[in-house]
Amino acid sequence: MFTTVYASYAINRTLKDAADRCCGEPDRSFTDHRCSVLAGHMTDLLFTEKDLVTSLKDYIRAEERKLEQVKQWAKKLDALTATATQDPEGFLGHPVNAFKLMKRLNTEWGEVEDLVLKDMSDGFISNLTIQRQYFPNDEDQTGAAKALLRLQDTYQLDTQTISSGDLPGDTLKVDDCFELGKIAYSDADYYHTELWMAQALKQLDEGEETSVDVVSVLDYLSYSVYQQGELERALEHTKRLLSVDPEHQRALGNLKYFDYQLAKQKKAEKEQSAKEESKKERVGKGEYFPEKRKYQQLCRGQGVRMTPRRQSRLFCRYYNNNRHPFYMIGPVKQEDEWDRPRIIRYHDIITEKEMEKVKELAKPRLRRATVHDPQTGKLTTAQYRVSKSAWLVAHEHPVVDRINQRIEDITGLDVKTAEELQVANYGVGGQYEPHFDFGRVNTKIGSFTLVIKTWYKISCKTLALLQMSDVTAGGATVFPEVGATVKPMKGTAVFWYNLFSSGEGDYSTRHAACPVLLGNKWVSNKWIHERGQEFRRPCGLKETD
Repeated sequence: MFTTVYASYAINRTLKDAADRCCGEPDRSFTDHRCSVLAGHMTDLLFTEKDLVTSLKDYIRAEERKLEQVKQWAKKLDALTATATQDPEGFLGHPVNAFKLMKRLNTEWGEVEDLVLKDMSDGFISNLTIQRQYFPNDEDQTGAAKALLRLQDTYQLDTQTISSGDLPGDTLKVDDCFELGKIAYSDADYYHTELWMAQALKQLDEGEETSVDVVSVLDYLSYSVYQQGELERALEHTKRLLSVDPEHQRALGNLKYFDYQLAKQKKAEKEQSAKEESKKERVGKGEYFPEKRKYQQLCRGQGVRMTPRRQSRLFCRYYNNNRHPFYMIGPVKQEDEWDRPRIIRYHDIITEKEMEKVKELAKPRLRRATVHDPQTGKLTTAQYRVSKSAWLVAHEHPVVDRINQRIEDITGLDVKTAEELQVANYGVGGQYEPHFDFGRVNTKIGSFTLVIKTWYKISCKTLALLQMSDVTAGGATVFPEVGATVKPMKGTAVFWYNLFSSGEGDYSTRHAACPVLLGNKWVSNKWIHERGQEFRRPCGLKETD
């Protein structure tokens, strides 16, 4: 079981699609980037930063040594000049003193000048320049921020929980909250802009020291509130802004405009009949329930609970795949996770060494994961799939061959017609929203998935998920159609058929990868196509066989 921090703040997003452009708004200084937060590469960045800190400390020590030499020189001359200036003629009357004065001024002060001018930063600057090529860019920073906003929505976390470090983790300062608000604003996401600007304002009011000024925060906050139709609150924030900066031109213009719009709104409300009341949203058994909300509820562990009668039909057993020679002596542990569709977990399927080798092979090749665009027929990146992936070719390493063979032995399906083994890494905020693992034209027959540090995925007429790491929080695979949740468990494989034996797609297998809240999730997919399974899993006569 993984634990998740739940916040009492209920997220009800009501963004205004179109706003009156007469109202002044703060500058948009960010572009719309889509990127993933890749834990594998971020681990390397941590060590890069550690190396830079070591280099910086070496530079500080070098500067301290230089400064100590200068201090000693100053201390010696301070005592000498104090004595000499008391009786200059008597002091210079001694030939040794006269010679040493000439020597100091002609030679030694030049050495002091060279010492003071000596640049001790060469080593550090050189190291920084070399490492800078691996640094994240603006797009990566924006992607990390958007990942945080996704987690906030999915797991219903309020800004205070995240900012205070209760998640747990590092705390967010005013400038961090302000940056998150600006990134949301650049995406016209006024809901999250308000949340994070309000948090920045709260921390400013509590006395936190920062370079961010309250005027900038209130400027963004008032406009984002206005965009959501909250005119009275927008007016309040604008008045507070003007109390701090009475000459703020945009706020002065907005004050008049908000007053005008509020008067207009109140007049319309009076004229409108009070008979009609807006219907409250009701969600019950059998009623329409948006898929994204189902998906997010399942990710939070608030999904459908199987009845005791159905649960009683789920078992754990030792499995030899119809007396397969390899599993006769050492059968695998098989556990029922769900009944319809049937989802099975196999325990202790992949070893620690195998997981590490797969990650090692995949890391240098990881690229942003793509999806098939049905309109263009080409592979493209998508906001709903945020991860990075790589492909491991058969026979390139014995571990890849062993995993492929193991998939075939466990599933009983032929992997010769399958695609190569895909390895995917989901960092914090990484996700894959609800999707099918079969095409609606040329279908795949299913999926089998392994997990490296967290998950491993393979595809066939079934889907098997090999999980190669545990995740601290989040990262589950959920099935919105039926309410099933499959949690990450290191070294296990989760398996299900996504096609009926007739070859028709099983739409109940529509599934999603929940965002990783805390931890790191690795998944590997092997898509096994329907072709080649004619004698392994013969076609059924009925469409849903």
